[in-house]
Amino acid sequence: MAVDPVPSDLLYRACDVSQFEFETTAELDDHTGLVGQERVLDALRFGTGIRRQGYNIFVLGPDGAGKHEAVLRFLSGVAMRERAPSDWVYVNNFTTPHKPVALELGAGTGRQLKDGMARLVDDLKVTIPSILESEEYQNRRQSIDEEYQEKQEQTFEELRAKAEAEDIALLRTPAGFALAPVHDGNVLKPEEFNQLPEEDRKRIEATIQSLQKELAETLEHVPAWQKEHHQRVRELNREVAERTVERAMRELRALFEGLTHVEKWLGEVTADLIENIGTFASGSGGDEGSEQQRVMAAMQALMQGRGGGFAAADPFRRYEVNVAVDNSQEARKTGATTWRAQDIADAGGYIGGGAPILYEDHPTMANLLGRVEHMPQMGALVTDFMLIKPGALHRANGGYLLIDALKLLREPLAWDALKRAIRRRKLVIESAGEYMSLVSTVTLEPDPIPLDVKIILLGDRYLYYLLSNNDPDFGELFKVAADFEDEIDRESENDLLYARLIASTCRDENLLPFDRSGVGRLIERSSRQAEDAEKLSTVMRPIVDLMCEADHIARSRGAVTISAEHVDEAVEAQIARADRLRERSLEMITRDIVMIDTEGERVGQVNGLSVLSMGSISFGRPSRITARVRMGLGSARVIDIEREVALGGPIHTKGVLILSGYISGQFLPEIPLSMSASVVFEQSYGGVDGDSASSAELYALISALAEAPIAQGLAVTGSVNQLGEVQAIGGVNDKIEGFFDICMRRGLTGEQGVLIPAANEKHLMLRQDVVDAVERGMFAIYPVEHVEEGVELLMGAPAGIRGSDGHFPAGSIYARAEERLAAFADNQRRFAQRSDDGPAAGRPANGTKGS
Repeated sequence: MAVDPVPSDLLYRACDVSQFEFETTAELDDHTGLVGQERVLDALRFGTGIRRQGYNIFVLGPDGAGKHEAVLRFLSGVAMRERAPSDWVYVNNFTTPHKPVALELGAGTGRQLKDGMARLVDDLKVTIPSILESEEYQNRRQSIDEEYQEKQEQTFEELRAKAEAEDIALLRTPAGFALAPVHDGNVLKPEEFNQLPEEDRKRIEATIQSLQKELAETLEHVPAWQKEHHQRVRELNREVAERTVERAMRELRALFEGLTHVEKWLGEVTADLIENIGTFASGSGGDEGSEQQRVMAAMQALMQGRGGGFAAADPFRRYEVNVAVDNSQEARKTGATTWRAQDIADAGGYIGGGAPILYEDHPTMANLLGRVEHMPQMGALVTDFMLIKPGALHRANGGYLLIDALKLLREPLAWDALKRAIRRRKLVIESAGEYMSLVSTVTLEPDPIPLDVKIILLGDRYLYYLLSNNDPDFGELFKVAADFEDEIDRESENDLLYARLIASTCRDENLLPFDRSGVGRLIERSSRQAEDAEKLSTVMRPIVDLMCEADHIARSRGAVTISAEHVDEAVEAQIARADRLRERSLEMITRDIVMIDTEGERVGQVNGLSVLSMGSISFGRPSRITARVRMGLGSARVIDIEREVALGGPIHTKGVLILSGYISGQFLPEIPLSMSASVVFEQSYGGVDGDSASSAELYALISALAEAPIAQGLAVTGSVNQLGEVQAIGGVNDKIEGFFDICMRRGLTGEQGVLIPAANEKHLMLRQDVVDAVERGMFAIYPVEHVEEGVELLMGAPAGIRGSDGHFPAGSIYARAEERLAAFADNQRRFAQRSDDGPAAGRPANGTKGS
């Protein structure tokens, strides 16, 4: 059952750079696809192709895998083949101002409507004053005014003539009209009137009373005459306005002919312009007095709950157009050749051509659904349709909206708001304050907009499964999962694709090109990151960071390309920057503060290996594991001290319980075991989880049972099952290097090494100094498939195989362990028998002395 160490050439799989025909990555084309992500591509094709309710996409995968960039790159090709969606504008509702109207227009025509309305108002500001000052208009207006004046004058002239015939004068005073007696053409003064005979005074008073009655009747007709005059003026103005406005609207109507909803609104605009033609009389909207009146009217509308009027008290503002969604080509051209989240942010959220692609970096409720802003005016908050601001769903409507799922869930109310919009298939602008009844400011109720958008959430797997299990709406609304692979096969074809991906990154990040050796070293680092010599990691963020740091080193050396030497320096620098805790850990072991033996032999003591992760760095650290055994009470019980003090996690506890299963099944199959054992990680003051130390714990337990010493120059990692098979674990490279560093500092003896699961042999990507030590025979890596192999390596004797006679070979480790367990069982039986025979055998009972 001898186990040969792993040959040095299998400890590190170097990249064969001779397979590359290029000298530097500058010669390679960009790679625009997804390396080894066929499943993701199929999911994206299906999700973007199917246009049914609920088939939105959740892209899941590890952080740093480039999900955003990959999805954007894919969508850019899909969106370019689709037609640009409609523009959407908000306009004034002339009948119900607090309910603005949403108009759907062809792509790029929203701005035409806005510009056309602006030109229309500007033209009317010039045209209407000119017409009102024209000779034709002035003559017609003068004719109406003169007719009104003539009618007034004629009536008052008849009354004056009648009064003069009675020697009474009709006088016009600041207070109105007055009647007074006249003598010799002069109005009598009061004292002169009083000197007249009484009979004359009575006659004059009676005449004046009669004339006053006629004057009053005449004055009663004046308002009707004024009304008639104003009506004729309005009819004149309407006639002029209809002719002028219709002529001005003709060009604008022609642009939107056939769009019923737009034609209807333009008809309302026409009616309002004709009705308010006087606003254009001065070309500026009236004098100061009329401005104040308009502000007061706006305030009155606010108090009456009609939406606050127009926020700027501008009479022409109601004819403006709020372009909420502009899908014109000019608004969406970026000129970018590669697609990243930053490209979209720089372009205002769009990628040029076809359907819009939008990435919302801050998915609040307002940023998704839009909002209605307010302006302070005369101590109150007022608003109008021009203060409606679109959200990401507006701008992405008809295209694709990308959202980081974790950011979305962190925003209050945003997740529920998004689900409501998807389910309703329409956009209703809501504010968080109104939704929670926290504010009572008068606001608007804009028309809802039909929603046709493909939502793409991006997050890790844990978040996807969390939502799937806890939100019943999630599975209904996000039916397509695009699951990114963590790693891909390391083969020649993928090596070349990886090289092209490196070339693309160099251009994107403005890095020096990598030569073949540099590309090969990055591929090797990717395998180390994947913890598998036969795989490449798809998590590109650490690789890109390494490329940038290698570029910095190469430039500081004056190099024109980046080679393997620069990559190695960058790796060493990364480790050195984050190596303080690892160094402290090694120092504590080499100074014997933390007790780890790397030489000699000990019974019931073995070196286990674990990995500590501190931020961006992880390193292996050996731990002393010890086991003690004694006779038990009728069962094989292994006490996990870590669990007893609540420092052991559930997976570690499971691994310890498996030890009991293995011991019970391997030894004395027909006799109840009577063993009590305890297993512990010595000098461990933090939590312990995982089962990668279960094989080491089993070796310590077998050593304690058989009283067979374990070589302390060997360390162990690997989990074990109840059948004794050693199973693969993670972090194998870090664990080996962690023990190697301790041995190196104390001095390599040639007797040191690490036992690893045989299944982990293909994962080895060890440091060069470890490979060199193995090649010199100073260190060894042993691949173990079964516990018996590890027992023989650690204890220097065969474990033993149960023979046909039912016994293990004499002197084998398992035979010694079974003999010890048999002794425990025999002692337990004798002890139990003595306890049962106590009083009858003359032994004291209940503390009394026997006879």
